[in-house]
Amino acid sequence: MLDISGHKVAQVVLMGRELDRAEGELRGFVERLTEEEQVALVAVMWIGRGAFEAEDLAEALSTASNQASTPTADYLIGTPHLSDHLEEGMNILGLDVSEEEDALMGHT
Repeated sequence: MLDISGHKVAQVVLMGRELDRAEGELRGFVERLTEEEQVALVAVMWIGRGAFEAEDLAEALSTASNQASTPTADYLIGTPHLSDHLEEGMNILGLDVSEEEDALMGHT
């Protein structure tokens, strides 16, 4: 499956929603992820954007790994609607991050 936890994806989603004030935090968070986690994050975002289907996850992961020419943090921060694409990608893959987001925001 994915080499990144729903919790970490939820953190990126929330920071992406507050990009004007959290860009540095998001950049640092992504840079601290393993290479595998960064690749998974890009693949999930691509699936959410419609570039790949859920059944093409392995291909999306391979493509994200092989085509990584820009630092992942720069690429993600420069992607319009990043948070929406990540949420949609996780939903398409059958993984709901809304509970993780609520927990991170202090909602129960």
